Amino acid sequence: MGEPLTVGIVGLGVISAQYLATIDRLPSVRLVAVADLNPAAAAAAAEPREGVRALTVAELLAAPEVDLVLNLTTPAAHAEIALAAIAAGKSVYGEKPLASTCEQARPILDAAEKAGVVVGCAPDTVLGTGVQTARKAVDDGLIGTVISATATMAVPGHERWHPNPDFYYTPGGGPLFDMGPYYLSTLVTLLGPVTSVIGAASRSRPTRTIATGPRTGQTIPVTVDTHVTAVLTHASGALSTLVMSFDAVATTAARLEIHGETGSLVVPDPNHFDGDVQIQTMDDDRWQTLPVSAGYLDAGRGIGLADLAAAPVGGPRAGADLAYHVLDIMESVLLSAPQGRSVTLHSTVTRPSPVPLGSLF
Repeated sequence: MGEPLTVGIVGLGVISAQYLATIDRLPSVRLVAVADLNPAAAAAAAEPREGVRALTVAELLAAPEVDLVLNLTTPAAHAEIALAAIAAGKSVYGEKPLASTCEQARPILDAAEKAGVVVGCAPDTVLGTGVQTARKAVDDGLIGTVISATATMAVPGHERWHPNPDFYYTPGGGPLFDMGPYYLSTLVTLLGPVTSVIGAASRSRPTRTIATGPRTGQTIPVTVDTHVTAVLTHASGALSTLVMSFDAVATTAARLEIHGETGSLVVPDPNHFDGDVQIQTMDDDRWQTLPVSAGYLDAGRGIGLADLAAAPVGGPRAGADLAYHVLDIMESVLLSAPQGRSVTLHSTVTRPSPVPLGSLF
């Protein structure tokens, strides 16, 4: 075992609490610095943690004790912070998406390769027991050759619970860019890369009203589509149907289903790390729960940092190549929507290596 990977966090918004809780438990990762545009937020995160310094963003990027920058800024700042960290000789792990566009994301991959540093990107939920148990079932042939998949996310919108939801309704946000990475990363992990897409999209209203926090009642503009649907053609020939919506109240549909020639799987919510994987086959007309057979146990947001630190063959499983391919899928869907035609992706990716059943804690 080598020394722990030392991490500095940039951005201490709502999601940072989940990352901090995981990092506090990981023996292979050590938090040494935090930074936020709000100095009080950085001070509050550093105060209960021994050896953690509250710095400015510039100070953190220059700090010699930081090996990796955990980029938890809003999507509009993802590329800027990632490139600045790489220029400082540091590896990067970022919240999804990798950047707001492929044009912004490509320089991140190129700069990292030139600098000899590693880039990882959320979601790391695909490393948990839910998705990995489903993957093992697919790889073991329990449902035969995969024919199709469906992925559905339908909620009324994040302004109902988030006190500052503005960025969810600007470029880099919306249901596709906010929640799509969980579902698309899962689909690529299970079924392999996508070669082409055809999409349709709409937005139900031009503004949203914040329902919680000090800004309750404030109206914010909507500048992105809030209901997106698409059909994805995988290199394997499988077809996936995607529905991502901030315009629906609820759905009874399974979050994700995989259908093969001899059986079907219900995959747990890809926004979570665990959950039951259910299977029904030609030989048994009852749904049965598969035993947990793969993935990191007791995982939480930030487990991707430990996976990166372990440096599996082929690089981090929640890596930049996968994140870039997912970004290409999402951008292509939104390009296809107003044109009503199929769009061929310009990227591809090798499926990340499977995660054996075990723990990093």
